[in-house]
Amino acid sequence: MAQEIRLYTPQTLSEAVEVTLGAEQAHYLAHVMRCKVGDKISLFNGRDGQWQAELTAISKKTITTSPLAQTRPQIASPDLWLVFAPLKNKTELVVEKATELGVSKIIPIVTRHSVVRSVNLDKLAIHTTSAAEQCERLDVPALETHKDLSYLLGAWEKDRTLLYGDETGGGVSLTKILGDMKNKAPKLAILIGPEGGFAADELDMLRRCAFTTAFGMGGRILRADTAATAAIACVQAQFGDWDEKPHFIGKTA
Repeated sequence: MAQEIRLYTPQTLSEAVEVTLGAEQAHYLAHVMRCKVGDKISLFNGRDGQWQAELTAISKKTITTSPLAQTRPQIASPDLWLVFAPLKNKTELVVEKATELGVSKIIPIVTRHSVVRSVNLDKLAIHTTSAAEQCERLDVPALETHKDLSYLLGAWEKDRTLLYGDETGGGVSLTKILGDMKNKAPKLAILIGPEGGFAADELDMLRRCAFTTAFGMGGRILRADTAATAAIACVQAQFGDWDEKPHFIGKTA
């Protein structure tokens, strides 16, 4: 087939160990892509690299595959997290772009001005998986349970710097912050607030935390989804895996 098909599976990938794909993937392969027994696809699971696999049996609800050989070894994604307030009609977009840009963990939170106050993690997981399949990364970012901001800060691991967007102008230029960190290989997370910005008491709470740093992104007010994408891109350009010999900010297992 001209178009390579890549699918994520949680199952172990190795020679001579059959992998059975469930109903949704079976429908996609058999009825959307019109695959037949003997066709080859690529599988990845976030642990064993990417494997070429042959379709060996097709039924209405399952497809059986046989991994033949590893075509790409497993590599670690940069240890960069995104924390963001879900956005009306754009939460899935932020999740997809964060996945494409290589974020290793995504944490939705509730803030005072949040318009969207709940998320469906199972639905978001579909978007992260689909984006990972499309962009050829070898893992899928973790999704954490929905938390409010105060809970998140109270449980935060103190050796990870939390960069938060301060739309009031109280933050230092993000490029300057990252430039000062250049040789420190920090563990980082990016926090983007809701459409209405952080409340005053939330900004006070963030400023009191020793592990937080406020940042700004110039003289324009960015929409929250734009700010998230731009901030991730800045960090990846400085510390991520965009170079041939990347300087990782960290590695996930």
